Amino acid sequence: MSDPTRAQRASSFGSRAAEYAEHRPDYPREAIEWGLSGASGTPRQVLDLGAGTGKLTLGLAELGLDVTAVEPDPEMRAELERLVPSATSLAGQAERIPLPGTCVDAVFAGQAFHWFDVPAAMTEIARVLRPGGVLVPMWNYEDESVPWVAEFGKLGRTGVSRAWTDGNQEPATHAAFDPFESQAFHHVQRRTAESLVETIATHSHMIVADPASAAAGLAEIRQFLAANPHTASGEFELPLRTWVFRARRR
Repeated sequence: MSDPTRAQRASSFGSRAAEYAEHRPDYPREAIEWGLSGASGTPRQVLDLGAGTGKLTLGLAELGLDVTAVEPDPEMRAELERLVPSATSLAGQAERIPLPGTCVDAVFAGQAFHWFDVPAAMTEIARVLRPGGVLVPMWNYEDESVPWVAEFGKLGRTGVSRAWTDGNQEPATHAAFDPFESQAFHHVQRRTAESLVETIATHSHMIVADPASAAAGLAEIRQFLAANPHTASGEFELPLRTWVFRARRR
């Protein structure tokens, strides 16, 4: 991750940690379960890597799993510890995981895998995963098969996280893993126009933008939402698709 702008974006979220915890969507249970089902046996010890404020950590913990969450940013980690006190929270990075070898049955990464140095991270993930364990990157995206959502997406979308799902790039390969499989799941999040604006404000390209540019971008989004009959008044459901990839450790 040599691009300084990309590195800046990857480390930007702590300044908006509380807003991230409040406004980012969770992950559907069936998507998490599909990821887990790629492991041989019954997973019990699970690592959430690049765990952020614990959006995915909470979903894993609610399945009764023994969850360790690794997150480099102390402000994001503080939110995680507040929201998911049952999880073990550790400072660390995907390329240097603070765990012993072959100690977990599954490694999840929610809205984070695109920030990793993927070859180095997959080597390190292979080190901590037991044979037959599963690596599960996941992403939430607005469902742009819905016309108004597609129009909205043109205002707020960036391409950093979408390489595997928009056809621009094949999923990563690694000698320690079987090829990735993928599945998409329908999901929704209850929103208001203002809470959706606040969600976009937690995106890295907005966080690192100069204040005037960020304010102008958010004003354009507000204007769109105020004019759109689906979002102009009160609460609405934002259609999402949760993309899940899984690869078994050989």
